[in-house]
Amino acid sequence: MDSAPAARSDELNRDETAMAELAELIAVVARLRDPLRGCPWDLEQTHASLVPYVLEEAHEVADAIRHGDDGHLAEELGDLLLQVVLHARIAQEQGRFDLAQIAAAISAKLIRRHPHVFGDAQAGDSAAVRASWEMIKRREQAEREAARGATPSTSPLSDRLAGKVRGQPALAGAMTISRKAAAAGFEWEDMAGVWQKVHEELDELKEAVASGNKAHAQEELGDVLFTLVNVARWCGLDPEAGLAGTNHRFLDRFSRVEAALGGSLQGRSIQELEELWRQAKAAIRAESVVRSE
Repeated sequence: MDSAPAARSDELNRDETAMAELAELIAVVARLRDPLRGCPWDLEQTHASLVPYVLEEAHEVADAIRHGDDGHLAEELGDLLLQVVLHARIAQEQGRFDLAQIAAAISAKLIRRHPHVFGDAQAGDSAAVRASWEMIKRREQAEREAARGATPSTSPLSDRLAGKVRGQPALAGAMTISRKAAAAGFEWEDMAGVWQKVHEELDELKEAVASGNKAHAQEELGDVLFTLVNVARWCGLDPEAGLAGTNHRFLDRFSRVEAALGGSLQGRSIQELEELWRQAKAAIRAESVVRSE
């Protein structure tokens, strides 16, 4: 018996359910923004006031993904979806655009930038897809400039990158700049050169801190972090995920130290705290081994 028709039917039912639930969310947000019957807090919100919430929800989605918690991920994706619908509603009230235009625009962009799926182009691997995507983006930019009567863009890479990273967190922006600069040829010959730069920047940070010049130390700290992002790029690592993991591990260990001391660290020597920290690390490592068996 062919199971394909049944599978397609199930997929259609899920799609219909998703559309119905999305319509319900749109109606809920519209009610929250109703000038007469809505929520005072929601009515006060603007695109600008919601920026911190968009960023917060995006980071919480990333955290849920890292921890592999499907229930948490579904909840956080819902919170992020709310932000999209809310921004669309605000723009719709002002007659600028609406959710339908947002969806239509991203659908058109996906089709346009995937000619190997929706057209006759060929792309044998993900590297070819990325190269095609970037080429299409550049062509679209040139077309937009031509439509405005401008000549095709010859702006330097630094200017284009400044616009690209403007809305990114600093760590993500550093990775974007590092990748693009390396692709343009601004790159070390080998990993030894990267490590040499790390040590150079660390020495400069130590000197700046010792000088007591806080502004200079702040600059040198940034240089160290940027160079470490380059280490991550060379090694194929994700600095954001690495730091998030460290935050999680630190809080796990710190909570155990607190528990061992009855909730208060006051009056304890650094030697005692270091020993409890070592014990917490060992306990977590042992628990991890047990879970993996």
